[in-house]
Formats: sequence, structure tokens, C-alpha cells
Amino acid sequence: MTHNTSVIPYELAIDSGGDRFPVSGSRPRLSWKPPRNTAAAGEEYELQIHVDGQTQQRALVVGHLLVDWPVRALRSGERVRWRVRPSAATQSSAWSSWHAFEAGLLDGDWTASWITPADDQRASHLPPGTRPAHTLSAAFDTSEVVRARLYSTALGVYEAFVNGERVGTAELAPGSTSYDRTLYAQAADVTSSVRTGANTLEIVLSDGWYRGQVGAFRKPAGWGDLLAARAELHLELADRTREVIRTGEPWTSAPGPVTRADLMDGQITDFLTPVTERSTVLVDAVSAPPVDWSPAPPVRRIEDRPALSLTRLQSGAWVADFGQNASGWIALADLGPAGTRTVIDYGEHVDPSTGDLTTTHLDCQRPGDPVTVFVQHDEVVSSGTEGEVFEPRHTVHGFRYARLERGDAPLNTSSLTMWVVHTDLRPTGTFACGNEDLNRLYDVARWSFRGNAVDVPTDCPTRERIGWTGDYQVFAPTAARLYDIHGFSRKWLRSVRDDQLDDGRIANFSPDGRRIKLRTDQRLDSMTGSAGWGDAIVLVPWLLYETYGDRRGLDENWDAMVRWVEWALATARTARHPSRVARSAEPSPHEEFIWDGSFHWGEWCEPKRRAADGSIVAPEQDWTATDKGEVGTAFLYRSTATLAAIAGVLGREDAAARYAHLAERIKEAWRTEFLDDTGRTTVDTQASYVRALSLGLAPEKLRDAVAGRLTELIREAGTHLGTGFLSTADLLPALADTGHTDLAYEVLLQRTSPSWLGMLDRGATTIWEEWDGVDEHGDAHESLNHYSKGAVIHFLHTHTLGLRQAEGSVAWEQFVVAPVPHSSVSWARGTFDSPRGTIAVEWHIQDGELDLTVEVPPTSTATVVLPDGEQLTVGPGRSAWQTNL
Repeated sequence: MTHNTSVIPYELAIDSGGDRFPVSGSRPRLSWKPPRNTAAAGEEYELQIHVDGQTQQRALVVGHLLVDWPVRALRSGERVRWRVRPSAATQSSAWSSWHAFEAGLLDGDWTASWITPADDQRASHLPPGTRPAHTLSAAFDTSEVVRARLYSTALGVYEAFVNGERVGTAELAPGSTSYDRTLYAQAADVTSSVRTGANTLEIVLSDGWYRGQVGAFRKPAGWGDLLAARAELHLELADRTREVIRTGEPWTSAPGPVTRADLMDGQITDFLTPVTERSTVLVDAVSAPPVDWSPAPPVRRIEDRPALSLTRLQSGAWVADFGQNASGWIALADLGPAGTRTVIDYGEHVDPSTGDLTTTHLDCQRPGDPVTVFVQHDEVVSSGTEGEVFEPRHTVHGFRYARLERGDAPLNTSSLTMWVVHTDLRPTGTFACGNEDLNRLYDVARWSFRGNAVDVPTDCPTRERIGWTGDYQVFAPTAARLYDIHGFSRKWLRSVRDDQLDDGRIANFSPDGRRIKLRTDQRLDSMTGSAGWGDAIVLVPWLLYETYGDRRGLDENWDAMVRWVEWALATARTARHPSRVARSAEPSPHEEFIWDGSFHWGEWCEPKRRAADGSIVAPEQDWTATDKGEVGTAFLYRSTATLAAIAGVLGREDAAARYAHLAERIKEAWRTEFLDDTGRTTVDTQASYVRALSLGLAPEKLRDAVAGRLTELIREAGTHLGTGFLSTADLLPALADTGHTDLAYEVLLQRTSPSWLGMLDRGATTIWEEWDGVDEHGDAHESLNHYSKGAVIHFLHTHTLGLRQAEGSVAWEQFVVAPVPHSSVSWARGTFDSPRGTIAVEWHIQDGELDLTVEVPPTSTATVVLPDGEQLTVGPGRSAWQTNL
């Protein structure tokens, strides 16, 4: 139904996830978009709430963003309908449409036991990547059912079936968490699947993130030894009685057709697997954290893509090209006669000379260890049953291409479908402009994030597939312009907190299946605590506050933020880099704020230095031994200053004053150590100048000189960037904001390597880890789907389109529209679905005139900056201007 949003609130929601319906804990927060006639952000609203059809409850609240639950705490399984309208002070106010959700089965009310497959004790001793999935089942009889809810979860990845019908649309449930402290359950309406009389409830269970392989070197996750599942089927019968079917002693287990399942290696399904005698399950053989309900949307099959081509190789194998690098799997129909085996290998690249799939660029090797060969490998054996389809739901792959082998049996494109699988994030932003290269870059960067949003934000969907903190810290501001990442990020941050080491360090990636916090791996321990990576615990919650107004998120992460910053401050005070000690045995006073004495990844993946002939120049010293104090100190300043701001928001006045003072001391130390009086940094890299400008480290009197040296370095590099992970996103804004707009666009539109358009010219459909991910010979290097460099498209929103949130604004209460046009772009348009409503900006340049249109949502104001510098403040509604350039 379409509603008139000018007079009623709309898009009601709670801050929780769910599959086909929202599911919450006992006190969800409520949000809605205000009517278009709303004047102020602090307007009062009236809520009408029905809980399980009981007498309605009413409440008055102020504001419309993440409103605290205003009535009694919900109980397990209660169904809620609620609606909202502006305060009754206006008698003509109209109610919104109803929004419905349910409380999940709260932890204290679970009565089901954890059950483990009888044969899992043997399977647990098999190498990871070789273990089968298990089938757990129970039979039950019931009379006529009017409502049925299945609550389920697992230590492992599971699918549930009622009478053979798959439950829900969520994939890879229960998702990736730090299983020692956090476990989420799923709820599903299975009323239509339950029959009067005999029924079966079945769970297919595999290793998943709990016990499968993780990371580039495919080490086993260390969350536990035995898989387990827990489920309760709550039935409301026609005679008004209730019945609960629980996992426990009556359940049995047996091998199923999935004979091998690993999220990284792949899945083997043999539809000819013989039925064997069922065995009694093990009951409560595991320990697990309390059950909770996720704030994030689930992983789902998002879209299907046909094979664009199917090429037969001389070997007889087929290579399918789906035209887009993505995360997911292949659904394969037409499996052939009984006993036909089809082998599928997945990858991102084909060998330019043979046309065959190649994955050697994803192999890994640590010094002294054998090569870890990259594998994404599925197999299926047909039973010959008509309509049989292979869809490997107990794994997920990163791929554009697939090689299929099945002997001489035929294969055609109509039997192949790529399912794109990732977290079902709600799109919030659009962008298009008059430069097709930039439109393509925007699309490629968006695809790269999609491929790395499989329940947690990962670095790549292939080689490592883990939630690197630095990658997401860099890309999260861009992601927030593309999708609603609020619940997705909150879920991930809980794992970051769960994985924090006792001394305050933040793990390099979370959820951390390697369990670095246990300090059992000296090498991993020594590489934990990097600037720009661990700072995610401060910077991502602050982004969520600025973008969505989530003050509670600051509070729930406060202790972890403080512990991280205090560890970094202590390390700066007590540890010095060996090169500094060699220069001076006694530290200067300012050195207590120089963070150089511990491990830092630094400017990861800076472009490799090349000689005049184009050959790569070997680094002068070991990268791990390089002093990265400039990076460390800059991020120490950023996080400490941000922590001061957070303390202010939370009303922690003493902490705000302390961290603000420390931030100033750190900034002065950075200037003393790394910046001279002429505006040159001691390291003299593009990245250091970007940081000096974007983080406010350079004093005002030196900003022009700092920007000037940055432009010199770019020109000396042939108008190429020289930045890595931590500064590339800020490079173009730093140039444009210091009066070097033309150079910013020259770098953006550069086509020779290193450059973004150079990637596109060599066929990239996602952003590469290395600038030369595919070299001039067509050979692949490293991951071809790493989203961090794609953060450049934030510039397209903030500068090309010209839409940015005003400094100090929360949840887009104030924003700025200040397009930064260039001769290469004649028009741009874009939208952002903010928490207050949709913002729209569109501009065109023709005959030396700029036509600009801005749509401002209710409770927001916009400052529009025209080309001549004139600033206009406009409120809700549509406004337009025409002015000379």
C-alpha cells in the first residue's frame, strides 16, 4: 500500500534482524521516517503498541531515531504490532501503517538440549576440509496446527527442514560470530509446513565457521571440537493447547548425501549415498554461550546470473564465465544419468594463453612452510532423479569463472546459474554522472563490497575471507553511502569486542577463529595491535553514531575503545623503534607520544617502486623492520581525539577533557617528529601528506606547503598515486579541499598503472588488492576482490555530487551540498536514504551555467555552496538554483 508520507510517519523498523519477519530481544529500539511536514528533530510522537493482541498500550516519545522501547520488556515469542503518529497535540494527525515483529525465544526460556551427531566424534579427527555434513532428525505427531515457530541455532552451519521443506530463506546460518561468547539463533514461521498427523524435523549440520578452515593458510577454526544443534518447534494447536518439539534424546543422526563440506574448500554431494541405520545423538556434549538475536539482516541468495559463455577446452572440461566476480555458488541442473560425477572448480581469472581457470595467484606460503594451494572445489554425483539440482549451501565461493568436468557428458548454459550470496543489506545510495568510466568504477567498487559482505566484512571472498579490521575501518564510510550497514556493523563490532586481548589489543580480524587472544601463536601475537587496524573499535562506532545517531553503540563499545587507546598510549610511552634507539639512547620528551615501538601494517599495498624500464625495484630494507611511527602516531592522535568526542557525547566530562588534552600532545609530538618548518614530512611520502591534511595534523600555516609537496610527489610519479590502504580513500578529498581539484580528477581518471581506471581497462569487475592485480601480460596477482581501494567512490558522493554531512551533525540533521565539478563531468545526480528521509542532489552544466537541484528531508537542513562561494541554508523540500560558473 502506498501512503502519503507528507502527513504520516513511514518506514517503521526495529534495530534487529530476522528472516521473513523481524525478530528482537526483549527491548528493541524503534525508528521511523518523519512526515514531510515535520519541522523539528525533537518532535513528540505517540505510539500505539499491541502485544499478542492484549489491550493496546500507548506511549509518548521524543524523536524518531532508535527510540528506546517504551513499555514493559517483551517475553519470549510475543507478537507485536505498533504504529506511530505525531503527538496528539494535533488532533488531525494520522497514524502510520502497522509494523509487526516478534520477540525471539529468550535465552532463559530455552529448554531444548544441544545435540551432537553420533558419528561426529570420528569426523572431528579428520582434517578440516574433508569432514562430512550430518543429518539430525526427529519424528512427531500432532493435531491441527494454527501457528508454528521454529527457533534454532547451531555450533556449525545448518539448514532446517520440516517434512522436507526447507525452513526460511537465510543462508549459512547461524552466521559467523566469536562462538565462545556470542551465538545467534534464527526464528521461522513453519505453520504451512506442519501437517496434521506424522511429521519430521530435520537439521543438516556442517563445520562452517565454527570448526572449518579459516584464513589464507587454511588453519582450523578453534571454537570447539564437536558440532551441535539446538532447536525448539513451538506449536499452537486448534484446540488452544500448546506443544513444543525439542532437540534431545529422541533425536537420531545419520550420514547424509553431503559427504564433504567446508566453507573454504567446497562441498561434495553424492545423491547415491545409501541410507544407513540411524544412531542416537549425543546430548549436551558441548558448551555454548547464551543464545541471542542478531541485529543484522541474514545472508541470502540475492540474485541469479546466467553464464555469459561456456567454452569447451581441449581437455574436455568446460569453463563458464558469469561476467561478474562475486560471492556465492553455482546451482547446477541437468546432472546427467545416475552415477554421473560433475566436478566444479571456481576462481577469479582464466589463463590468457589457455583460457583455462587459474587460481595460482591465490596460493600462499609462509617462510619455512609448504605452499598452501588455493582450492574452491565442489563435486556432485547424480542419482538420476528427474528435477534434481545441485546447490552447495554449506560452502561459499568467490568467483567469476567456473571449470566443470563430467567426462563426455554434455553441458549447456541453461543448466548453470550463479547465485550471488551475501548479507541482504538494504541499498541506501545511488550515483550516476556524465562520465561512463566513473559510473563503471562506482559499480565495480559496489560489487567488491557486496562480495565481501558475507555475514561479516571480509578482506576477500577467496583466499582469506576473514574480517580484517583495517579493511573495514577504511571502507565503512563508503559502505554507509551504499547500504544500510547499521545492524551489519553492530554485529561485527560485538565480535571485535569479544576477541579483544586482555591487554587491550584488538585482533587483526574478527571473528577470530584462530583465537589470538589465547596467545598460543607467538607469530600472530607479535603482529597484533596495529595502527589503522585496531582503531576500528573507535572509528566504526563513531561512524555509526554520526550516520545513524546510535548513541548506545558508543556506550556498548566504550570500555573496549578505552582499553585499546590506553594500550596504544602505554606502548608509545614505553617502547621505541630500534632505529630511534640507535639515533639516541635517551628519548626526547615528546617521544612518549610517538607510537613506533610495536608492530604496524602501515601503508599496506602501496604501489611498488619501478625503474625507468618499468621493472619493480626491490625495497631497500625488510618491510617488517621499517619504522612506521609516522602512521602509528597519526592514528593514535585520530583515535584519541575521537575518543574525547565520544566521551563528550556520553557525558563523561573528565574523560573528554583528558583525551582531548592527550590528543593535543600527540598532535604536537607528530609535528615535532615528522613535520619540518617548510611543510615537509620526514618520510616524504604521499600518504604522510594525505594524513597531515585529512587528519588535521598540519598546522594551518603549513597546509598550503603540505598540499604543494603532495602535488609535487604526484607529478613526479607521472600523475600517479602512491598511497596504500590507510590513505588512498583520503587522497582525492585532500587534493580537492586544498584547491587542487584538477589534479584530483587527473589522478582519478589516470589510465596507466597504478590507477583505478587501469584496473577497469584490464577487465576488473571488482577492485583488486594490488594495483597490478592483472598485469600487462594478462597474468593475475593476489586477490582480485579487495574492496579497500574502492573507497575512492566516496569522493564521487562527497565532491563530484557534492553531498556530505556537515561537521558535527548527527544522523544527517545538517548536510552540505557543494559540488566540485570538472571538465570531465558535465552532470551528476545521486540520492542518499538518510535516517530522516531521502536526500537528492542533481546538477548539470551547460553553456557555462550550473543548474542545481536539492531535495531536503524533514528534520534536516542543508547548506548549499554555489560556485561563487555564496552559502544558502534551506530547509525541507525541493529547491533549485541556476548560476554562472
